[in-house]
Amino acid sequence: MRRADETITLTTAQAIIRYLAAQFIEIDGVKTRVCGGGFGIFGHGNVTCLGEALHDHKDVLPLYRGQNEQGMGFAAAGYAKAHLRRRFMFCTASAGPGTANLLTSAALAHANRLPMLMLCGDAFLTRLPDPVLQQLEHFGNPTFGVNDAFKAVSRFWDRITHPAQIIQSLPAALATMLDPADCGPAFIGLPQDVQGWTFDYPVSFFDEKVHRIRRQAADAEEIADAAELLKSAKRPMIIAGGGVQYSGAVAELTAFAEAHDIPVVETIAGRANMVNDHALNVGPLGVTGSDSANTIAEEADVILAVGTRLQDFTTGSWTAFAKGAQFIGLNVGRHDAAKHMSMTVVGDAKLALVELGSATSGYSAPKSWTKYAQGERAKWNDYVADNTRVGNGPASYAQAIGVVNDLCDPRDRVVAAAGGLPAEVTANWKTLDIGTVDVEFGFSCMGYEIAGGWGARIAQAQIDSDQDTVVFTGDGSYLLMNSDIYSSVLTDKKLIILVLDNGGFAVINKLQNNTGNESFNNLIADTPTATRQVSVDFEAHARAMGAEAETVEMSGLAEAFKRAKASDKTYVICAKVDPYEGWTTEGHTWWEVGTPHVSDNPKVHAAHLEQEETRARQRKGV
Repeated sequence: MRRADETITLTTAQAIIRYLAAQFIEIDGVKTRVCGGGFGIFGHGNVTCLGEALHDHKDVLPLYRGQNEQGMGFAAAGYAKAHLRRRFMFCTASAGPGTANLLTSAALAHANRLPMLMLCGDAFLTRLPDPVLQQLEHFGNPTFGVNDAFKAVSRFWDRITHPAQIIQSLPAALATMLDPADCGPAFIGLPQDVQGWTFDYPVSFFDEKVHRIRRQAADAEEIADAAELLKSAKRPMIIAGGGVQYSGAVAELTAFAEAHDIPVVETIAGRANMVNDHALNVGPLGVTGSDSANTIAEEADVILAVGTRLQDFTTGSWTAFAKGAQFIGLNVGRHDAAKHMSMTVVGDAKLALVELGSATSGYSAPKSWTKYAQGERAKWNDYVADNTRVGNGPASYAQAIGVVNDLCDPRDRVVAAAGGLPAEVTANWKTLDIGTVDVEFGFSCMGYEIAGGWGARIAQAQIDSDQDTVVFTGDGSYLLMNSDIYSSVLTDKKLIILVLDNGGFAVINKLQNNTGNESFNNLIADTPTATRQVSVDFEAHARAMGAEAETVEMSGLAEAFKRAKASDKTYVICAKVDPYEGWTTEGHTWWEVGTPHVSDNPKVHAAHLEQEETRARQRKGV
């Protein structure tokens, strides 16, 4: 029988890791560790103490050796996405530049509302050896350093100045990461001396704890008000966001739409809420959307927005909807639910959709409206079929997407981020199964593709090890961050990576040209300081990191993809695509970008006037 006041003497670092190892989560009746392990690069700020503690738990909290701290953070984000935010990974980095490298990935996790725990080294609390290696000195504030920069990109932030603090700090960090409304990255700064200091911790602090994701029921009056508005709709529409999947509410959303015969459109994050051929799936919405979804959005009178933060790419910078349209914001986060004067239903989507369904029993959208939406979707399907056909114009992103879409397994996971590929995947990908698409466009972060794919593959191996993770990346993102090809080889976590080379940052060049500007510093060919033109041998580079790789024409992509599927190791397929032609030209709403109000270039001035004319359609909150 253990005494209630029994204690154990541990270092701060040892206590942190022992606590994490004792935290579990129940998912579909199965108990598993909520922390799946971590990604780590050791340095003088974390190896001697935190590294010592991690070594003793390496069997239950596996530590993946990253090649770059930013990539580690992206991998942790990809892991959390694949696990629908119900499990997380920690990242540990040394004091100084190692920690600073995590800033971008912390911002990505924050924008996408993803759990990630950062355990980062810091300067000595005693300050006896100051200034230390890699320390930033602020002469008027000696407490201020690199770790303070994470306050802007973390949902929870703390610096441990005494070992006892973790008794409060760790549960608070976990509560934040597992909270549906406040989910995001948690940062804990660990001064190098404090990591090794000891404290007599209560043994009960390390007792096994099973967490469950909270499901908040919506207020009955909010449900009633929303039901009354929805039942008045002549042209209703549902926007399905990423929160539908995080809530586990896909079945409830589908049942609600079917019961009331309401057309559904998807956001980028909600891109795989419905399979492609579902009769009520009208397509993706917004700047990277479909003519079908955007057409009905322009005419809908009541819009039920479920689990979406209504980002500008979803709303067409708030030009995608009729000015008189009324919104119902169903979201577990009150901040998101109330956006743009929406009627709020604050609560868990899985619960609230059932309640709203009961309150709207007997209501159906007019058959003519639903049939109209389905007709628009049929036209969009025809466009996509032609747009993705190999041989339809120069080699393009869309053609590569079409080839992979036709050959992949329904449960294969697709990953894309930043540049032109997120738009092309969102518009052209035909969802084969629920929750199989990860297009990172919350932070639209170059470099996420391969690193995030590696993290997703680690998660996928725990969920469905027979399926592949397929990464679409451009040459620009590849050059920015590619070292986790090596990580995937080292850890035997196979990726299929398509490197589609259009000679630079072609989608930004397109934006540059579309606003009247001359091509400048985006394509390699238009870089004024590039004194020679050198092509990168992506195949050779990937092979140098241990992957199998080949370079093909678009006509040979299908056979190359079959070889990649048959391989048991990371496989990189490289192909050239046209930087100017072959873009998906249909399905785009207006997008607000800043343009010069004055310019000596008549094309720039004309583009500015055109931009301002379109602004008249922009909703001003109501």
